[in-house]
Amino acid sequence: MGSGIEARDLTVAIGGRRVLDGVSFAVGPGEVVGLVAPSGAGKSTLMRALVRLVDVERGTIALDGADVRSLDPCDLRRRVGLVAQTPVMLPGSVADNLRYGVESLSAAELSGALGAAGIDAAFADREAAALSGGERARVALARALTRSPELLLLDEPTAALDAEVAERIGGTLRRLAGLGLGICVATHDVAFVGSWADRRVSLA
Repeated sequence: MGSGIEARDLTVAIGGRRVLDGVSFAVGPGEVVGLVAPSGAGKSTLMRALVRLVDVERGTIALDGADVRSLDPCDLRRRVGLVAQTPVMLPGSVADNLRYGVESLSAAELSGALGAAGIDAAFADREAAALSGGERARVALARALTRSPELLLLDEPTAALDAEVAERIGGTLRRLAGLGLGICVATHDVAFVGSWADRRVSLA
């Protein structure tokens, strides 16, 4: 199910400012890696660079040994799911959000994605705009899972969430890793990484 991703000597500059300088790390299948750095240290930029949403000045990114620059960007972003720090909920229901961009999603697949993200199937009919922050975070995770990704990148998945919701998300990530999914969590929450990650990588 899972794939591995490796960044070597990654350097990214935005607006003339070097945001990342010589970053190297890897995430293997079935592994949860916590990428820890304070706010403004380039975590979000790194997450976006891994799926070619940000240009890399120097260095390489390989998915299962293949340079991501050789891959079709749409295929890359299907294989590597990125869950943004502030998930955007589209108009309509939770089910509408999960079906967005997916050619065909059966009721069983929709229910399975919700369940994998730790959400009851009854949530499918809820209005996405009415969800709490924790619910939105888990729906965004379920939406990423509908693409059957080989690797997951999560940018500050516990930001502004209380400890109980963060714990549920941590448990969900461990279950997904147990199925072979490689997971990278970019966060400043050292306690979350200590509880749920296999290892920690520091950006700064």
